[in-house]
Amino acid sequence: MTFSILARDPATGAIGLAATTADLAVGARVAFGRAGVGGVLTQHTTDPRLGPRGLDLLASGLDARAALAEVLAGATRPAARQLAVVDAGGRTAVYSGRFVDPRWCYSEAFDSFAVIGNVLASPAVGRAVADRYRAGEGEDLAARLVAALRAGEEAGGEQSPLVSAALQVHLEQPFPYVDVRVDSSPTPLVALAHLVEATATKRDDYVRRALDPDVGYASGYADTGVDLETDLHLTSHPSTDPRTDPRTDPSTDPEGDPR
Repeated sequence: MTFSILARDPATGAIGLAATTADLAVGARVAFGRAGVGGVLTQHTTDPRLGPRGLDLLASGLDARAALAEVLAGATRPAARQLAVVDAGGRTAVYSGRFVDPRWCYSEAFDSFAVIGNVLASPAVGRAVADRYRAGEGEDLAARLVAALRAGEEAGGEQSPLVSAALQVHLEQPFPYVDVRVDSSPTPLVALAHLVEATATKRDDYVRRALDPDVGYASGYADTGVDLETDLHLTSHPSTDPRTDPRTDPSTDPEGDPR
């Protein structure tokens, strides 16, 4: 009961993933990406372990098809899984296990993107996602991905109402360039589109804050680096052993001196 899309933008090398489902918090367990490496979608009786595993295999040098084969070789009950992989070169691979009902699923790999879905109103939903993504060449990647999901919803969506949606774009840093999610909403794709639009002008600023922060607000302080003696504050917990804790040891007075 999830449909999703992953892609590599040939113009920027960015990896994008977007998913929506009739369950809560799809962003917590379906989409996994890494800048310069690729992306993995794992759904249908979802095993989130397969996402990081797939990324590690891509990082080791395997292409999308080989990485997917290795993931499946080590997966628990692979027949219950549906996956898609894109690598840093834009090669894609998809898989739908035999327990994924073919009457209501979609699973297609294209040049630089792939679409998968299960428990759909019909396979036409997946085709609509793919067609809208293909038609959006030149658009902002995040906006293009969410528009593709919305086209799938307009084509019938899932057999149950959508509840959550999520979207990531991985560009150059070890953290996502875009990472927005709607964990519970009667209109998750409307809310997701709003978040994508609202954060569009802030993305580069968020990266700058990490890499080259403007700390003009702290002009009254000397930037001397980190002094572990004064800057690092640790909470210490006094011993609760009654033999050594002066609060509970009757052999000591309040100053800790032996009586």
